[in-house]
Amino acid sequence: MSRSGVPSEFATDSFTGFLAAELEFDSGTLRVWNGYGNLTIGGDTYTGGGAIIKVSAIEETAEIGAKGISMTLDGISASILSTALSENYQYRIANIYIGAITSGTVSSYKVFSGRMDVMSITEDGDSCTITMTAESRLIDLERPRLRRWTSEDQKGLDATDKGFEFVNSLQEASIKWGG
Repeated sequence: MSRSGVPSEFATDSFTGFLAAELEFDSGTLRVWNGYGNLTIGGDTYTGGGAIIKVSAIEETAEIGAKGISMTLDGISASILSTALSENYQYRIANIYIGAITSGTVSSYKVFSGRMDVMSITEDGDSCTITMTAESRLIDLERPRLRRWTSEDQKGLDATDKGFEFVNSLQEASIKWGG
């Protein structure tokens, strides 16, 4: 079975596969891939990190459900560590791509899109490892919606909205229909 959007290079006998990650922070988007040098994917430049990127298995089921991933960046630079320590990351976008390079042509496919959740950092004297979990965007389906259908709640969203202002007076209103 072929999946829409998957690079056709995966069906060939000879290609170089890669894994890329795109993590959005306040100061900008961090883009890394598991090769060396820079790689351009869809007009964006990804910095090569060699074997520093590891991603857990990405599960997909027939049922609608939120499946998360775990990503490890091993032996990272001081600038990435500084970003991880100083910036808000929770609920920010995390995208994972797989791709193929064939004769200089780069093709990619997004295999995961979610939100960063928990980041843990371990250091030994020589290197640093960041392990981050990300939740699928489907996790939002499990979160309760705390809306009240009242005038006060609506004015919290838009102070000029009067859509719910007359709801209470409609409770006892007598409406003649079709007469």
